[in-house]
Amino acid sequence: MLDLLLQSTSVSLLGTLGVLLLVYFISSTSFSSKGEGKEPPGPRPLPVLGNLLQLDLKRPFITLLKLSKKYGSVFTVYLGPQKVVVLAGYKTVKEALINYADEFGERDPIRIAQEDDQGNGVVWSNGDSWRDMRRFVLTNLRDFGMGKKACEDKIIEECGYLVEVFKGFNGEPFDTTQSVNYSVSNIICSIVYGSRFEYSDPKFTSMVDKANRRIELLGSPSIQMYNLFPWLGIFIGDRREILKINSSFKEENSAMFHHLKETLNPQMCRGLVDAFLVRKQSLEDSGNTNSNFHDENLMMTVKNLFVAGTETTATTIRWGLLLMAKYPKIQDRVQEEISTVIGSRQVQVEDRKSLPFTDAVIHETQRLANIVPMALAHRTSQDVTFQGFFIKKGTVVYPLLTSVLYDESEWEKPHSFHPAHFLDKDGKFVKRDAFMPFSAGRRICLGEGLARMELFIFFTTLLQRFRFTPAPGVSEDELDLTPRVGLSLNPSPHKLCAGTTVFIHLTSVLYDESEWEKPLSFHPVHFLDKDGKFVKRDAFMPFSAGRRMCLGEGLAQMELFIFFTTLLQRFRFTPAPGVSEDELDLTPRVGVRTLNPSPHELCAVPLM
Repeated sequence: MLDLLLQSTSVSLLGTLGVLLLVYFISSTSFSSKGEGKEPPGPRPLPVLGNLLQLDLKRPFITLLKLSKKYGSVFTVYLGPQKVVVLAGYKTVKEALINYADEFGERDPIRIAQEDDQGNGVVWSNGDSWRDMRRFVLTNLRDFGMGKKACEDKIIEECGYLVEVFKGFNGEPFDTTQSVNYSVSNIICSIVYGSRFEYSDPKFTSMVDKANRRIELLGSPSIQMYNLFPWLGIFIGDRREILKINSSFKEENSAMFHHLKETLNPQMCRGLVDAFLVRKQSLEDSGNTNSNFHDENLMMTVKNLFVAGTETTATTIRWGLLLMAKYPKIQDRVQEEISTVIGSRQVQVEDRKSLPFTDAVIHETQRLANIVPMALAHRTSQDVTFQGFFIKKGTVVYPLLTSVLYDESEWEKPHSFHPAHFLDKDGKFVKRDAFMPFSAGRRICLGEGLARMELFIFFTTLLQRFRFTPAPGVSEDELDLTPRVGLSLNPSPHKLCAGTTVFIHLTSVLYDESEWEKPLSFHPVHFLDKDGKFVKRDAFMPFSAGRRMCLGEGLAQMELFIFFTTLLQRFRFTPAPGVSEDELDLTPRVGVRTLNPSPHELCAVPLM
């Protein structure tokens, strides 16, 4: 019965406890420290329960955001008996994580994670172990390709497999969750284990599915209650399921580690596990048997990378596809830009700078989706006075990333999907300081560079190949953007149709070497016969062709003739003084739909 109560809403969940605990006299005294300085303000807590009755345990970040409006950007809440300081708003979060990086840089492990990792790994650890593992992971992510062509090729290869899976649905509605998760997870598998898996491999699918289930359970109200009141553990079914998943993950990875160790070639590391094993053996050979390179750290580091390297990136991609289906006009602009700049060739990372609108849409998806609304808990490493408030050493601190990504003083339309947040008046991509989906400071996401590369290649390739629409009978307005709550915010269950996108690449027609004598040169003779008479060319299709041919072709031809001829009748056009004809740049400036001349000035010398 209690287990059922723990799965319900926070009010019913805490009601049973409240009957026993509200006999305590509600504290009426200040809960600021005496003689140590002014502590951050906050709502008055109840004994034992703290402020839990005021929080929506399914969406605590929403309640905390509301409390920040009342108590300011630095405030205190009590999660049960645990005192927590919340940081809200871009300026406050940035100041704490960047300017006070040492003071706010420790991690406060939650109870359920602590039971599993015992201070190992790279997410929940602190001290020398964390520093050694973080340095090792960063080094090996770089060595195995993060930000390099080798890594880009892996992502492109994996994206190709995902495209084939999407094609297999033949335009019928399907849930994108599993296939996107498998595809993204395979990237981290190739880096960690040195090889990818088939999507039909039961060991692989089991690991991915269980990892995603674990993320969902970690954000449940019952697990949050267990983290605060560990004595409830024996009653909580979600905890038992997490422990079972943890055991299964260790068993499966132990078998893989054993195989990798048996086939290890120290001169040719296949992935991060190989590199760890080589480093561990090297330290042991030198007599260092007490280093942080031990089996438990390997297990937890791999687990951290496997989970973190899949969940947030895959979830962001799924949000992006859902948003494209909901906002078809924005999808139109993305696909027009891709068609103009890339056509049908393979997308590459270097294309990002030429696809400003697409890049803006990806960034806006990350901002609005708000995948990790509350950064994992930090802990103060020493007493600190921050923005006039005293915060004691060992205090749990939550940087509220929602308050940064939705900061009304930083974003023009914080609660809307508005890609223009990342575009200037000329349509060029602009970075925004308040864009912090990966957090900031010492605990910033280790895989930010890899994630950015994955998001760009996956999203752009999928939009190049498919048109995403709601399932039949569902309108764009009916697509639900309410997130499903876990440790991260996933889209609510939905299905999309991925119709094949056909790009008519007009560049390939106008520059067709089999149709034009000098396709890459300015050569008016293309349209003259041997007697100097104008001739039409079948391959001249600047207005496209067929049913979707430009409606205004006739008007445009008339305008072009009269404007051009009249201007050439009245003026002679020359470069600006000091600029030669050879220096005039014919490199186009890429827009969303058209290729414009690069900025330049001309002189118009009157002829009459």
